[in-house]
Amino acid sequence: SSSSSSSSMSSLFQAFAETQSLQTFVHFGRKIVCVGRNYRAHAKELGNAVPSTPLLFLKPVSSYVSKPDSIIIPRGVEEVHHEVELAVVISKPASFVSPEESSSVIGGYALALDMTARDVQSVAKKKGHPWSEAKGYDTFCPISEFVPVDKVDHNNTKLWCRVNGEIRQNGNTKDMIFDIPQLISHISSIFQLERGDVILTGTPEGVGPLVAGDVITAGMGGGEEGDEDIVTMEFECVKRE
Repeated sequence: SSSSSSSSMSSLFQAFAETQSLQTFVHFGRKIVCVGRNYRAHAKELGNAVPSTPLLFLKPVSSYVSKPDSIIIPRGVEEVHHEVELAVVISKPASFVSPEESSSVIGGYALALDMTARDVQSVAKKKGHPWSEAKGYDTFCPISEFVPVDKVDHNNTKLWCRVNGEIRQNGNTKDMIFDIPQLISHISSIFQLERGDVILTGTPEGVGPLVAGDVITAGMGGGEEGDEDIVTMEFECVKRE
């Protein structure tokens, strides 16, 4: 039956994933689950209602890009926006995880940018269509190296983003509407989370446009004044030839 073949495929993947270091999650993880409108000020800046349950969408793993590659502005897209986010890397298969158990499935973290074709998304929203096209272009998920779990306090992590040296986003994960335990619990009640999967946990306010030639720098660090960055990353934006 199809259900037994899909469960055996899943077991095969899990056996393979167990052999892979979480530091290489980009190369073997199978999904990127994203959370929209998880900071009130960001929902407000785009004129959106604050959700009563987490708003989820997916990005394809083919959208990952790491240094030293560039962010590619797609042909025909007029407005590409940056959204800096804390990424959670899942360590083991997880279904129906309670918020209290959520820390047992967090393998580590990364810094991510949820790049968005805002003009494409605006048309989709008006028509009531999905956002896959707006969110899924190649290079639309710039991601940092893996960050060990003990380096990050996910309830108090500063997230910032600069474009050409000018600060655009400067937020803190303590302002999330749904915290990471709530997100893991909710998401794992819908999709089985697997080793190497990533959850993008939402972006603070200050999203804005990028054009070819821009250099975007992003970082995350401790939430207290004077805390150093845990990780930073920088990408050049180029137009697709």
